[in-house]
Amino acid sequence: MDYGDYLRRYQKRTTKSRHLFLRSQKLFPGGISHNIRYFEPYPFFATGAKSRYLHDADGNRYTDYWMGHWALILGHSPAPVATALARQVKNGTLYGVANDASVALAETIQKIMPVAESMRFCSTGSEATMYAVRLARAKTGRRVIAKAIGGWHGFNTTLMQTVNYPFEADEGPGLVQDEGQHVESIPFNDLEASLKVLENIRDDLACIIIEPFLGGAGCIPPAGGYLKGLQEFARRNDALFILDEIVTGFRLSLKGATKEYGLEPDLFTLGKICGGGMPIGVVCGNKEIMSLADPVSRRDKETRCAIGGGTFSANPATMVAGKATLDFLAKNEKVYGKIDKLGQMARKGLTKIFADAKIPCQVTGTNSLFLTHFAGSRIADATDVATSDRALLAKYHLALMAEHDIFFLPTKMGAMSYAHDESDVKRLLAATESLVESGLFK
Repeated sequence: MDYGDYLRRYQKRTTKSRHLFLRSQKLFPGGISHNIRYFEPYPFFATGAKSRYLHDADGNRYTDYWMGHWALILGHSPAPVATALARQVKNGTLYGVANDASVALAETIQKIMPVAESMRFCSTGSEATMYAVRLARAKTGRRVIAKAIGGWHGFNTTLMQTVNYPFEADEGPGLVQDEGQHVESIPFNDLEASLKVLENIRDDLACIIIEPFLGGAGCIPPAGGYLKGLQEFARRNDALFILDEIVTGFRLSLKGATKEYGLEPDLFTLGKICGGGMPIGVVCGNKEIMSLADPVSRRDKETRCAIGGGTFSANPATMVAGKATLDFLAKNEKVYGKIDKLGQMARKGLTKIFADAKIPCQVTGTNSLFLTHFAGSRIADATDVATSDRALLAKYHLALMAEHDIFFLPTKMGAMSYAHDESDVKRLLAATESLVESGLFK
């Protein structure tokens, strides 16, 4: 079978989704409400989800490795979260005032991650990173933000620089050039080259913000010493070191990448998992820095860093869902042993299948995260990912959907959840072997 056969099979199995997409194109730009959720020929439309499965409008059931942008570490609608949400919804979804559930979740986060001395809830990761760099500028009185090439920190204007390949090109209309002049990009996993860039801007460097693990840019772990080298440079030069843990927080371990890589960030951001499947963003860290946003002790706007939270910040539904998730993880750290083993099994198995078939492929990831790249050489940064055969990766993921009911958002990394088991990985490997034998990769 060639790719056209899988494409036709997908279209035949998703006729209701195709009609929904035609309707949605009349309502949303591109027919979707998040850019990456479109894939060719059109996305299927989900109608429900449970455990490790997604159900679509045509009655298809997919084993899900996208897991809600990697946020659903316990799977879809896990009982502890569903029970907590059902109870809370009866008592209100939005109060618009301070609430006890927010205190409970914040105390839980702080107990797990003591470096979260103080925090502010918001509703998205984009907000959290925006507030973090604003706090850094307020603390240091400097302007320049350093980020990694390919690093993704959300759609806030400040950090929408060098996100998409070719990285030296502008990200598109609507972004003010003056803002980009105060953002410098460094090459992920090349400490020497990164320090050269940083040395040139150190006198006006407010912070370095970095994903400890490149997520959307290719599922790439950090090289040994890279993150600590950046942290040390920031400390020596009175800049802040900000760790964007929106993907890795509570994913790589209960205490996140901060613990995993032995880091001490001044500020860090959280999201995804700590919302329990509900919208959340958190900026947290050093109490003194966070106090710059204190509206009580700093009533004068000239001394207060203006960060907010939004109408839906700390809404009780998110707070109880997040606490139920973190409580379960804290009481059942065996979750990490299981999902990490599944991730290793997938990476090792996929590597062997493609190597045996002499198909140039690199499998990246760590712990419960993994992604295949059709490339002959090592994948170390976002440029390596962008210049691999992304079209073939999209075909592979579509064929898994069409023929084997296995879902990866095309070209994006997969994430194991506690709801997955070894039989799922074995089925993924068997499906991949079948696609190799079919001639898809020729």
